[in-house]
Amino acid sequence: MKKSIAIICGGGPAPGINTVISTVAKTFMKDGYKVIGVHHGYQGLLSDNPEVKIFDFHHADRIFSRGGSTLIMSRFKPKDSDFKADFFKNNNVKLLVTIGGDDTASTANRLTKYLQTQDLQVAHVHVPKTIDNDLPLPDRNPTFGFHTAKDEGVRIGNTVYEDARTSENWFVMAAMGRSAGHLAFGIASACHFQMMIIPEMFNKTTITFEKIINMIVSSIVKCKIKGVEYGVALVSEGVFHFMDEKEILSSDINFTYDDHGHPELGNVSKSHIFNYLLQIKLKEIGLKVKTRPVEIGYELRCCNPIAFDLTLCTLLGIGVKKLYDQGISGCIVSANSRGDITPLFLKDFEDENGKIPPRLVDINSDMAQLFINNLFYIQEKDYEQAKKYVPNPEAYDFKKILNWN
Repeated sequence: MKKSIAIICGGGPAPGINTVISTVAKTFMKDGYKVIGVHHGYQGLLSDNPEVKIFDFHHADRIFSRGGSTLIMSRFKPKDSDFKADFFKNNNVKLLVTIGGDDTASTANRLTKYLQTQDLQVAHVHVPKTIDNDLPLPDRNPTFGFHTAKDEGVRIGNTVYEDARTSENWFVMAAMGRSAGHLAFGIASACHFQMMIIPEMFNKTTITFEKIINMIVSSIVKCKIKGVEYGVALVSEGVFHFMDEKEILSSDINFTYDDHGHPELGNVSKSHIFNYLLQIKLKEIGLKVKTRPVEIGYELRCCNPIAFDLTLCTLLGIGVKKLYDQGISGCIVSANSRGDITPLFLKDFEDENGKIPPRLVDINSDMAQLFINNLFYIQEKDYEQAKKYVPNPEAYDFKKILNWN
């Protein structure tokens, strides 16, 4: 029976997935392998009748520059009791290629160990993807999809900023980012937004809604002092990740709750929450400013990859074959800053608890500090002029809010 490889995709979409799939398929077909794409991730792979796509050159060639994923993705995380070897035996699978996050990678490690107990030697290479850019890759290299997502976010951000200027409005934007502020930081700094708020800024204080809203008010007032009647404030959704749940529950927002009683943040627009709380604050202090919410999230995940990600994903796809040919398995494919392919292992990332700590924005870097210093916010020298708009300017002093003084 012809040797084959299987490809699955886990988690959520990121630009460049099809580029990886296409490259892996082309590279292995060239070497005589049958390439089987499996829909629905692990759920499909371990089902009785997996839904598959057998690749030929023409399909692989058609998809490489497209956004989204030609293989339907799934967040299903199997238990050890769900494992079975049928698919691998029936198709003479020699390599499992997984595209996804760390959960997808660790599940593959468990699965290939199980297959060894069934006398099957199946190699595994994982291609990491996330638009959050929060995987601690060497040289602070970006995760694939991040630059394309940022590019699309900047396109939307520039349009929104033009609207703010044209209509003399303020927009409150929220950007995806789970626990790290890379995407929000990249979009806000590229678009010259007046205010950006990312979780990494709160390195010396706790995160509360009041602090976030006061930082936006600080920006609005500073702009008014400068004669600017418009602006955009971008907040990373990552602030919720570090916020005390009591703070979220006492925010006066109607949440739905999961089976454990936790608020389901995925069901609500973060920008609407911030905008609603901002409007309450503006009314309270008597500032007449029109604000509107804009959410940046799902719009970024399936757009066509830009040249940077097309190149990176092609390199990673070819890199899968290089590592497989070298007999390296159970690894993550990575490219360093010179473009050399190197294998990484989950243990290289994990902390003492077996968790992968997210790579955060280095808030003390020159780049971060320069961009933050370029934002619009109240400082001590603005207090006298700010009194025209707020009775207690020191409560809106950006650096005092963050305890940076």
